[in-house]
Amino acid sequence: MADITKPEEFFGVLVPSKFKAEKSVGVSCVVQMNIAGPNGGDWLIIIKDQKLETKKGVEPTANVTVKMKDEDLIKMANGKLSPVSAYMTGKLSFKGDMGLGMKLQKLGIM
Repeated sequence: MADITKPEEFFGVLVPSKFKAEKSVGVSCVVQMNIAGPNGGDWLIIIKDQKLETKKGVEPTANVTVKMKDEDLIKMANGKLSPVSAYMTGKLSFKGDMGLGMKLQKLGIM
């Protein structure tokens, strides 16, 4: 797969293609992704019944909110920045259910 260049590609192509439905048994959640920067925006990742949906929007009652800059999201999507490194250096922040935030990596989302 060619490198991701925009957040839209991350949410529309990469996340759905990497989602590991078999590891999402019992997971039902809404993840709010707030991406800052000129190519940023607000997206939702919804996991329910081992299915994944991504769409633009804001959900105030999301289980977890993830914040990062568009350029860091692109680096992470292309394997140039690990989610753990991004979190440890403050380039990725979570608010809400931290256990769920950590599970996102196992599900193939981060």
